[in-house]
Amino acid sequence: MNHGEPTTRVWDLPTRLFHWTLVVLIALQFATAEFGWLSMEWHYRFGYATLALILFRLIWGVVGSQTSRFAAFVRGPAAVARYLKTSSSAESSTYIGHNPLGGWSVVTMLLCLLVQALTGLFSSDGIDEDGPFVGAVSNATVKFATRLHHLGETVLLVLITLHIAAVLLHWVIKHDNLIAPMITGRKRNGGPAPMRFVSSWRALMWFAVAAAVVWELSRYGG
Repeated sequence: MNHGEPTTRVWDLPTRLFHWTLVVLIALQFATAEFGWLSMEWHYRFGYATLALILFRLIWGVVGSQTSRFAAFVRGPAAVARYLKTSSSAESSTYIGHNPLGGWSVVTMLLCLLVQALTGLFSSDGIDEDGPFVGAVSNATVKFATRLHHLGETVLLVLITLHIAAVLLHWVIKHDNLIAPMITGRKRNGGPAPMRFVSSWRALMWFAVAAAVVWELSRYGG
């Protein structure tokens, strides 16, 4: 951003920390599962951490800051179609947070990660690596969860690729840098009206609740 150029606060600190911590956790889980970096025990730990983050984000999507709430960016099919129709034209609207298509990509990514984290608890490679809750369910459930977990890995890679491509295209075609605001929290000419932000201390409280729930879950997994 140019010095002195007007900016608007768009993303709160909890949402930005969630985003970049999730990026690191996903990379670590791929590294442990696919490249043998560290042990699979760490893969499970990273999975629990991801589950706590996702649970927090679902809560924050209801009680968090304005741009972080699902109600602010989840729109119906008509809004998505309208956005796609005008996105490359002069009529294109400027969105403070997620645009209608980006909003649904966020929801899809969160759901995919939630399913991935949960199915990992019941997955097994059939040799020497079992998820923490494999012993609590039937063999049929383990096989189904394992297939879903492997499929989810492919789906997640596709979603990540599409997300990166969309961000880069947005930058190149519309000259709108979406990366910097997710680092600084501020967007160039983001909008005339100030957003409503919720205290980061409240976010910390909700994350503690999410982490406590997942910690209690992990105790049963052994």
